[in-house]
Amino acid sequence: MPFTPIHMGPGILIKSLLHGSFSLMVFGWAQIIMDLQPLIVILTGVGQLHGFSHTYVGATLIAVFAAASGKPLSEYGLVILHIAKKNAPIHIAWWVAILSAFIGTHSHVLIDSFMHWDMEPLYPFSPAKQLAGLIGIGALHKYCLYAGLVGTVIYALVRALARR
Repeated sequence: MPFTPIHMGPGILIKSLLHGSFSLMVFGWAQIIMDLQPLIVILTGVGQLHGFSHTYVGATLIAVFAAASGKPLSEYGLVILHIAKKNAPIHIAWWVAILSAFIGTHSHVLIDSFMHWDMEPLYPFSPAKQLAGLIGIGALHKYCLYAGLVGTVIYALVRALARR
């Protein structure tokens, strides 16, 4: 994927379905952390582009960090964005942060597994690259975009119905 924004489409769809049981901000934070390792490789030219961070074991470790750091960062971010007020902050439950981070990191590995031939998502258990090339890059990008559009429509409809 061309970095994090494309991964947000499925996250928006998940948010539209799970609402308060899912934090899109923690999910997005997990996406950013996942792509730090490839960014460092691109900038330095050292290492494997989609290395350990793009394995399910690596994604699990990153999810723990993303949940622990993403919960307080997201709560603060909601205040900065004026979605929550300082005197009435929105608290993200730990289980929501953990679920959102795990969905974020593991969906990242899954989506990238279709597109990047250098990934070994099941490492260290298997060097298999079973998903690489099964879906074309254009189709994969469209799926992520359409997931975001469908999620936005669902989210808006549910919010509109809830206001009535």
